[in-house]
Amino acid sequence: MHNNQKQADLAILVGVGVNQIFSVDDLDELSLLCATCNLQTVGRVIQNRKDIDVTYYIGTGKVEEIKTMIAETNANVVVFDVELSGSKVRNLEQALGVPVLDRSKVILDIFAARAQSAAGKLQVELAQLRYNLPRLIGSSGLMSKMRNGVGMRGPGEKKLELDKRLIRDEIVALERKLAEVKKARTISVRQRSQRCRVCLVGYTNSGKSTLFNLLTKAGVYAKDELFATLDTTTRAIYLDGKNFVLTDTVGFINHLPHEFIRAFEATLDETREANLLIHVVDCANPEYEKQISVVNQVLQNIGAGSIPQLLVFNKIDKNPNFVVPDGAVAISAIQKIGIDKLKKEIYNLI
Repeated sequence: MHNNQKQADLAILVGVGVNQIFSVDDLDELSLLCATCNLQTVGRVIQNRKDIDVTYYIGTGKVEEIKTMIAETNANVVVFDVELSGSKVRNLEQALGVPVLDRSKVILDIFAARAQSAAGKLQVELAQLRYNLPRLIGSSGLMSKMRNGVGMRGPGEKKLELDKRLIRDEIVALERKLAEVKKARTISVRQRSQRCRVCLVGYTNSGKSTLFNLLTKAGVYAKDELFATLDTTTRAIYLDGKNFVLTDTVGFINHLPHEFIRAFEATLDETREANLLIHVVDCANPEYEKQISVVNQVLQNIGAGSIPQLLVFNKIDKNPNFVVPDGAVAISAIQKIGIDKLKKEIYNLI
């Protein structure tokens, strides 16, 4: 876990809309991701463009604006809400004089800090290597100047000194190890095949782990932060004479690069093998409809789009006037509101 006692790095966030309108509010989620890495947001910059600048991604005028903002706020890192190539990272760092991170780098740093199981650590390392491979020429060495070392955590970082051929060999070796993990998981799933399999899915920080703990008393780490859970946890549940297995899964998020999903394929097998998905939604989040769409798209991408779903709108205590759609259930996992109704719905569906 991160040591939150460390002094926070000061970050300027940059959002870019290419042929679309990007607003300052669109950086709220990136700000939460940064806060999870102990990066304090001290400024936001937006640019809407028709195309991407070949050197900096943003225009030279915006680069100068960010330089001025760095001087005014004493910021020591700039974080882009897009995925940057290695050459653009290098160009931006040379122009700005501070480390430059992209959204994917921040998410990877959180993954590296949160993975607990051997399988989870393998998955993170694989995701890091796949991300770093095309960016080996991008680092300017400024990253080491950051107080919290964001982007420098995890097993994949030590591989950056190796050449590309060795890194590709490492990737193959990790894929082989994860294939063995997947095989072991498949055997485990088959052993549980006589029981109904239920998976909690949803956007990150929707409250899945809190609900999982409430239903199973499993003691899984649950906190009001992004990606509190990275490893899947499965427990047997007995409900009015019916028994089934319930699995808590990693939360989904918008703009999650495809290689991240591929790296977590062994974990996502649990979702694909489910008989029922309990889709947990944070109804207090103004972007909840967009988050539902993101989760459903990821489920479609991993081959779980046709599995029956129960929509569960969590955090109703924070939005008491929320109108619950037909066929859905409203609860507060933290306040234990609506849990009996949820259990009844689960009972009927299994």
